[in-house]
Amino acid sequence: MIGSGTAPRRQRKIREQCGSCPDRFSRDKRQVVVEDSDTTEEESSTDEEERWKDVARAAEIPAEYYNIQKLVKYIKAGNQTATIVSLCCLQDYDLRTQINQFAIQDIGGLDVLVNILECNDTKCCLGALSVLSDITLNIDIRKTIVDLDGIPLIVDILSSSMKDLKTMAAETLSNVSKVRLARKYVRNCGGISKLVDLLDIKMSILQTPRDQLTVEEIECLDMARAGARALWTLADSKHNMEQMRKSGIVPLMANLLKSVHIDVVIPIMGTVQKCSSEPKFQLAITTEGMIADIVNHLKSECIDLKVEGSSALYKCAFDATTRDLVREAGGLEPLVAIIKDKSIRENKPLLRGATGAIWMCAMSDENVKELDEMNVIHHLVTLLADECDEVLTNVTGALSECVRFQDNREAVQRAGGLPAMVALLNSSHSPLLENLAKAIKECAEDPDSMRELESLDAVRLVWSLLKNNSPRVQANAAYAICPCVKNATDSAELVRSLVGAMELVVGLLKSKEIMVLSAVCAAIATIALDQTNLAILTDLRVIYKLADLVNTTDDMLRMNLAAAVAACACFGNNTEELGRLRTVTPIVTYMTSENPLVHRTTAMALEKLSMDPQNCITMHQSGVVPFLLECIGSTNKELQLAAAGCLRNIRELALRAEEYMLKIDDD
Repeated sequence: MIGSGTAPRRQRKIREQCGSCPDRFSRDKRQVVVEDSDTTEEESSTDEEERWKDVARAAEIPAEYYNIQKLVKYIKAGNQTATIVSLCCLQDYDLRTQINQFAIQDIGGLDVLVNILECNDTKCCLGALSVLSDITLNIDIRKTIVDLDGIPLIVDILSSSMKDLKTMAAETLSNVSKVRLARKYVRNCGGISKLVDLLDIKMSILQTPRDQLTVEEIECLDMARAGARALWTLADSKHNMEQMRKSGIVPLMANLLKSVHIDVVIPIMGTVQKCSSEPKFQLAITTEGMIADIVNHLKSECIDLKVEGSSALYKCAFDATTRDLVREAGGLEPLVAIIKDKSIRENKPLLRGATGAIWMCAMSDENVKELDEMNVIHHLVTLLADECDEVLTNVTGALSECVRFQDNREAVQRAGGLPAMVALLNSSHSPLLENLAKAIKECAEDPDSMRELESLDAVRLVWSLLKNNSPRVQANAAYAICPCVKNATDSAELVRSLVGAMELVVGLLKSKEIMVLSAVCAAIATIALDQTNLAILTDLRVIYKLADLVNTTDDMLRMNLAAAVAACACFGNNTEELGRLRTVTPIVTYMTSENPLVHRTTAMALEKLSMDPQNCITMHQSGVVPFLLECIGSTNKELQLAAAGCLRNIRELALRAEEYMLKIDDD
């Protein structure tokens, strides 16, 4: 018999161990919360949730409510046959309706259903799981199942030899695992490896239409679908994703992506999408050849497949090899087709995934050329009117990559993209501002675009981004200032017209972020090209702040810092002061870098510093001459001239010293 009439109810809460989940209740739940991020689950519903429940219960209660409670009573008190019949009758009701779920919960039916999972009668277990798979759509019921210690019992059923039992267990887990604490328990009970095993079915089944499969093959297919759905939910945890990888899910995912059964592909594509946020999975997805299958599903009519597929490409395409695979598989065309389709503009997840994938793919020059043939600039500019910050971030990111090429800068201007981008500079979304600054930096390299940016007061807005709290926004804004100042009609006057602009730039030299310091040094090197601006920077004691940074080992900062020193050294007594601040020897060490761009700006800085005799002596003692002689043989003319100029100054000082010594000897 099943129920309280013949068997005492188990006291699960006081046990030290439960099923295959050891130490489930040996520790206080509050301690568990600290140990694993998966367990961060609120213990009680919010006041708002409780209010809605009260409203639902206060509504007119249908007769079904009482009928369901009668059936639950039969399950509690009846024999085995009565239990099976009652479970079958329960399934005749719509258990996805909230009031019907309340009917089971209010009379204590959840504890009874979980208790049934321990019996050896497969029909009873199957009936209980069928009910649980429906009612666990309710978040409150999911939490109760976890509290009743139902997870290890359901996981144990995954080891059954019966396919329908395993299918229903996996379906139930796919719902219950939306609770964070449940995801941890499934992992600790060994449920992930069991669910991964459900995905291992023959390729012939995956490739054959459902109406041509035998009953047994359909059971295998349904089992794989249920397992994929459960793993899709469990993949919300990083720990679970790693466990899936160790359980060998990658080749199985590759096989399932080739399936003709959409109901199987959707959950496995969702799992791929979630797992692709992890570097190990990104590499595995590429090496297992999944990119071509993901691209193939982008051409499907199923919106859910497109959402998950485009999002997966967004996460994976940061790698150059993956970007090439997307292009070779013909993935750019369906991505552009998605953003062209005005009917999906309200589907933000799909739009976000497609624009993100285009952004990542546009990092490769070959992809940009192919995207240009599809007139992608026009479609991206149209999306600048979207209201979703994530979509706008991806769109501006894609534009920033495309406008690296002059043709696309002109295309953006023709499409009216500059006013839209400048208007977005008033946003408060940091990732969006970061990409906007990058895009405007590239557009400012074009003289015609720069004229339009000036008329839109873009320089002032970009400069104001230096006040943003995000280091990345600050860095990109500082880099954007360089071409804006360089290509402005009257750059010197433009900078001086911005109140507090130079003070803001110099103040950022106190930043703790290397990327910000590097970008600000590049901006100072450009601003200081005007003598009046250089005088103002000198009054702001810029050389003292630059001197504090010379001992860096970062090549990017070295390159821009040397350029800033070269620009600032030639005013007043800055050359002598920089020598007194002991900047010469550290700058000489920059020549040991393997980056030729560092050599170029370092030679320029040394040439300016060598105008002071004492600095020449310091350079010579620091062993700079061999490096300069090597640089003279460079193919870079700027580097050649700077190195030669520095050697000339050192040689002139040496000759004057030699002449002076000869005069002393003659006397």
